[in-house]
Amino acid sequence: MRHSLLSIAVLSVLAVPTFSYAEETVAPAAAAEPASPHTVTYNVGLYSQYIFRGLTQTDQDPALQGGIDYSHSSGFYLGSWATNISWLSDADAYKSSSLELDIYGGFANTIGDTGVGYNVGVLQYIYPGSKNPGVKSAETTEVYGSLSYEWLAAKLSVVASDGAFGLKNADGSWYAELNANYPIGETGFTINGHVGRQEFKGSGNDVGDYTDWKLGATKSWSNGVNVGAYYTTTNARDAAYTILGDNIGDDQFTVFVQKTF
Repeated sequence: MRHSLLSIAVLSVLAVPTFSYAEETVAPAAAAEPASPHTVTYNVGLYSQYIFRGLTQTDQDPALQGGIDYSHSSGFYLGSWATNISWLSDADAYKSSSLELDIYGGFANTIGDTGVGYNVGVLQYIYPGSKNPGVKSAETTEVYGSLSYEWLAAKLSVVASDGAFGLKNADGSWYAELNANYPIGETGFTINGHVGRQEFKGSGNDVGDYTDWKLGATKSWSNGVNVGAYYTTTNARDAAYTILGDNIGDDQFTVFVQKTF
């Protein structure tokens, strides 16, 4: 998805005149060091708002996001990611809450020579802050698994904790999604499509069930910079998702710039 600067390097070499020398002595090439099995990457991004599963988490205000990921050549990985939020305080669930911190780990690899990838892991959502009396903590644990092939991926996330984003007795709630990220040749552009279904377990929690959709595009460069935009919408019910007078699952348009190191 990122373009190489090889063409520029080739042109630079061709522009330099060449000379031949009699009895030129060539030093033996040094042995290449084996590649490290460990990889650490960082990412930071600025978004016009934070959309999570079709729902705005910042009341359409900008979000600054960033994370760090460690991976091993075996497929094992660990990571952490953070963003600002406002939905918990906007909904009067927390007296103060402006941060979401995600910690996750798992194993990702391919199935033989089939080209099919798999990813299994666990993710903990952490929401620091001061809750109002009688409010269930929004902190949630999910286990997930996904399969991918070329530009298609399907994923299922299941709540393993007692509560799910502030809902009580919601263990077993799930979110299923299908994602398509189709690259446009060698242009660096990718078309992004998504459909997801959220269903909550527990008495009365099904009022929060909904489906969300997303369509967008991303432009990537070889230096790790990504710029994109996407449209999202849901059929979330007003009774469950109206905060500050607006349904946080209504039509939204988001733009972003992100950098991976």
